[in-house]
Amino acid sequence: MSFRVGMVCPYSLSIPGGVQAQVLGLARELRREGHEVRVLGPCDGPPPEPFVTPLGDSLPTAANGSIAPLAPDPAAVLRTVRALRDEQFDVLHVHEPLAPGPSITTVTLHAAPTVGTFHAAGRSTSYQVFAPMLRRLIERIDTKVVVSKDALALAQGSLGGEYDLLFNGVETSEIASVEPYRSPDGRPSIFFLGRHEERKGLDVLLAAFARLDLDVELWVAGDGPDTPRLRALHGSDRRITWLGRLTEADKLARMRGASVFCAPSLHGESFGVVLIEAMAAGTPVVASALDGYRNVATDGVDSVLTPPGDVDALADALRRVLADRVGAERLVDAGRRRADEFAMSRLAAEYLSRYAALVDAR
Repeated sequence: MSFRVGMVCPYSLSIPGGVQAQVLGLARELRREGHEVRVLGPCDGPPPEPFVTPLGDSLPTAANGSIAPLAPDPAAVLRTVRALRDEQFDVLHVHEPLAPGPSITTVTLHAAPTVGTFHAAGRSTSYQVFAPMLRRLIERIDTKVVVSKDALALAQGSLGGEYDLLFNGVETSEIASVEPYRSPDGRPSIFFLGRHEERKGLDVLLAAFARLDLDVELWVAGDGPDTPRLRALHGSDRRITWLGRLTEADKLARMRGASVFCAPSLHGESFGVVLIEAMAAGTPVVASALDGYRNVATDGVDSVLTPPGDVDALADALRRVLADRVGAERLVDAGRRRADEFAMSRLAAEYLSRYAALVDAR
């Protein structure tokens, strides 16, 4: 049985982000398996895939200690209503279903059997303030899914209800096939990818890198509110390359070619998708020992985890992984095996079984 699926994302699909990557990756996998999937969401520029229906530009909105590219404006809501009416989907799959804009509009209308996937973890002021209204609204979601134990704690603790726990997925075979980018002069490299803001811990990584008296490069991808300050502080270190925003292809090429992938986040991570991507890319991982990252990574087995914010511990971990290539290869081998457990094809099969159950019930 094939399905016509409307997959809704509240965040701008032309801006890199964890939820956006999950939406597009799952849509690609379902389409490879013969299902007709359209992704509905804001786009600040050309849609990233031909199967994306753009719903307008996003507006930077404070959320979860970060700035989220949401589209809560009336124009985006009207475009969402029109798309749902015109497309006549068999199933709707809404990511962050209570986020303002296309997601909460889709849940409210309930134009078809609906799956809702909750990604956020930590604390949510909006969940606390609007809990009575949101508890009534989630009753319109037929199947509720969370991506981690931390996301379950937030959703169930704030809103109640029953949830399925499904992992996030990674397109492992596609990542492994990317041609790696390596430093032209052959120097080892550390790769950071993320928004330049307090919770991502780039401050900590740059302080740790300054203590590495090694001939090694640091590739810093992404941008954000802290970029000017951090570049002013560390711009004199010629070992650092500031890459800005990368395309998905460039991101994966850097990830495949790096000697170490570093994720020094301080808080607010519900699931370590980026760690799984690095493992699938065959790159050793050094990351913070956050609960969200421990969902996928095990210290000393497939990664090296350090206390969040500990500059000395992070510098020591990077130094050890760069120096011990035998140990690094052990991390890589275990990481590849771990990444295979999160293959997008496995996640797609889990969601397809839920789509089928909802369509049969209808």
